[in-house]
Order: sequence, then C-alpha cells, then structure tokens
Amino acid sequence: MQQAIKTNYSALITLTSVFFFWGFVAASNDILIPVFKDELNLEQWQSQMISFAFYVAYTVGSILYLLFSALLKRDVLSRIGYKKGISLGLVVSAIGTLLFIPAANMESFDLMISGLFVVGLGFSLQQTAANPLVISLGDPKKGSQRLSLAGGINNVGTTIGPVLIALAIFGTTSTTEVDVSIESIRMPYLILGLAFILVAAIIYFSNIPNHIAQNEESNQGNEFVDGSTTAKKGLFSYPQLYLGMIAIFVYVGVEVATAGNLGEYLKNGFGMTSAEITPYVSLFWASLMIGRWTSAANVFTENQTFRSILRFILPYGAFGVFILINSISKNDLSSIYYYAFVIIVIILAEWMSKGNPGRQLMLFSALGIIALLIGMFTDGITSIYAMVSVGLFCSTLWPCIFTLAIAGIGSYTNKGAGYLIMMIMGGGFISLLQGFLADQEGIGIRLSFFVGVACFIYLLSYALLAMKSLNKQGINLD
Repeated sequence: MQQAIKTNYSALITLTSVFFFWGFVAASNDILIPVFKDELNLEQWQSQMISFAFYVAYTVGSILYLLFSALLKRDVLSRIGYKKGISLGLVVSAIGTLLFIPAANMESFDLMISGLFVVGLGFSLQQTAANPLVISLGDPKKGSQRLSLAGGINNVGTTIGPVLIALAIFGTTSTTEVDVSIESIRMPYLILGLAFILVAAIIYFSNIPNHIAQNEESNQGNEFVDGSTTAKKGLFSYPQLYLGMIAIFVYVGVEVATAGNLGEYLKNGFGMTSAEITPYVSLFWASLMIGRWTSAANVFTENQTFRSILRFILPYGAFGVFILINSISKNDLSSIYYYAFVIIVIILAEWMSKGNPGRQLMLFSALGIIALLIGMFTDGITSIYAMVSVGLFCSTLWPCIFTLAIAGIGSYTNKGAGYLIMMIMGGGFISLLQGFLADQEGIGIRLSFFVGVACFIYLLSYALLAMKSLNKQGINLD
C-alpha cells in the first residue's frame, strides 16, 4: 500500500502568488464594466466584452499551446518545464498591462480589451502549468483541497482587486458620487505589470519543481487508480474529462456572469451608484475566498477535532479580511455584517461533503440554484445576500471539477489540463449571453440570472455522472 505523500509547503506557498494575480485582475474587471458602460455609453452586452475578451484569451492560449506542442512533437511544459512556463506566462501578462497606458490616454475601449486579452493569454499558460502542479505537490487524494487553498489566495486578490481599482478610478471607495477618470487606470496597471515581472523572476529561481515526473515519465494513472494504466486508452475515452470540459465552461460562466452583471443588478434594482456597488462586488469575490478557506481546512491537519475547529475559524477569518479591507477603505458595511449568518450554510455543506470532490460539487451546485432563485424572486437585503452568496457556492467548484476531470488519466494530465483551461472561455460567452438577455424587453437584468440556474443544473448533473464514471474505473474519491 502506497504511503501518503507529504505536501511540499514551501513550493506551494510560492506558487500561490500567481493565483493571487488571477483573482486580482478577474475581479477588477467587474469594476471596469459599469465604469466603461457609463463613460462610453455602452449597452449592457457591449460592457460584457470586457469579460469576453479576457476569458476567450484562455481558449486562444490553450489552442496555441496545443499547436506548439504538435509542432515540437512534445508537450510544451514537458519541454520547457512548469515553473519556466509560469514565468513566461507572467511576462506575457505584463506586456498586456502596458497596453492600458495608451488605452487610458485615448479612452479606447478596443485597446483596453486588447490589453486584457494579452493578459489572459499569459494567464492561460500559467493556469495550464500551475493547476496540475498544485495537485502534484503532495497526496493526490488531497489535490482538490490544495487547489482550494490556492484558490483561497486567489480570492484574497479578488477581494482586494475591486477595492484598489475603485480607489484608483474614483479616487475613493466610499459610497459617494464622484467624478470618474478613465485615465486613472494607467498607474495601477503599470504597477501590476511590474509586479508580474518581479514574481516571474521569483518563481524562476524558486524551489518549485520544473517537472512532474509521474505525468512525463510513465503511462501509469495517478494514485487514485489502483495499479491500472492509461496507455491503452485515448484521451477522450475518459467521460470525466470531456464532460469536465463542459463543466469548466459553465462553471466559469456562471461565476463571471453573476459577478459581471451584479453591478447592473444593484444599480437597476436598488438605485446604487458605481461607487456604491464596490463593497458588494468585493463581497461576492470574498465569498469565494470564504468557501475555499473552509475547504482548505483538510490540508493542514489529519486531526478531526482540529479540522472541525478550522472549518469555523478559516471562513470567518476570511470574512474578517473582507471587513478589514473595506473598513480601511471607509466603505459603508452596515448592511453587510449579517452576512456572517449566511456563511454557516457553506460550513455545513463542506462538512457534509466529507472531502469528496464529486459530492461537494453536487451539494454546492444545488445551493447555487437555490441562491439564484431566491435572489430573483425576493427583494431587499435578502435578494442582495442571495445573489452575493453565489460566490460562496462557486468557491470550490474549480478544484472539484479539475480534480474529477484529470483523475485517472495519468500521462495525459498535461494535455487534459490544457483542454480544461481552454474552456475558461465560458466566462466570456456566458456573461455575454446574460448581458444580451438583460437588455431584452420582458426579461431584464433580474430574470437574466436564469442563465446561472441552467449552468448549476449542468454542474449538478456532471457531479453525478463523473462519480459514476470514476467508480466504474475503480477510482475511489473518499
């Protein structure tokens, strides 16, 4: 019987820095959307081109990855290495941030989304390398929890991003009417580009493994498979993978579409200004951090009692980070403190999942459906809380889907990860679809969230189908 592999914490901590940047930029886009819509007189669907350009870049990046691998007749990351691939991706993203300088000077929407597209291209390579690398840094049965931990760091970025970008654009994050200056986005994105370069250098010279031996040197499946091999099967003979590709598409879609349309929902239904929506957008992304920190409790200890304690300490610690950041920024949080009671739901759901990524995906998807329905058909703070809580129920879906999708595919892991990253484009397409529906008479912004309900229904179905398929392959997720 194989002994449990110890987690390489030093490499994991260094690697999570890139997860921070992914979250910072993704959440900041949701502050840019209402600003550019107002300043450039865009329709709601046009404003969603910000998300579309950013997330479709992941698909283009993944296609380029596969093409280069075919030309080299060897997987790109197997050739150049994982940490070198991450460093290269950071440099590409830094180039994209430089385009924000002329975009701000010229108030050019096209140039700005071009910059976001290049940033997304770099993120695509980083994601292809970093996600399987995080899973490989210890016991594979805790791979989804390590991804949740990395995702928790990602959501420190998503929590800070909207606040700092709002501060740069509005000159304040307080809930007052202010004059918007698009030109003010130049400096924060220049600083962000310099940070990309610095982290690229740190990762390049770090102790992060440059190769994953089990994926490159053998055809054996990962440790979930009891002695079986994947050598006799083609990549798409694994239902968990090709159904998982669709799951990534709709998961990123519902997360990005909900966040991207949240500002318009608050402005249209509650009369909030662009500055006033900042704490709620920040809370949506902080909710992902809360959920991921809750799930990450299993990474730190094998002691069941200590795990139970951490399941309460970590989510409320994450909520405290949100409160601290927004308090320093002098945001009005009087209507947000009671959200602490909503967090109890995610703690109970995570406990019920018992660390099984399939069961967790099923439970959280069901809760996502309930949250959106409550949000659409209630009013006041109940409706707002319900919409924001979608972030809680999206929180661990990425690591759950990713872990399910690559379980048992062994030597195909790199290529499979590339296909999964390709499907991040769902964030662009589904947010664009919801924005289009929101502009239609008879639907509007509120009922447009039925798009998210449909996404969660598929995710719940995928959880059931993936668990059934993996059981047939002899893969035990408990």
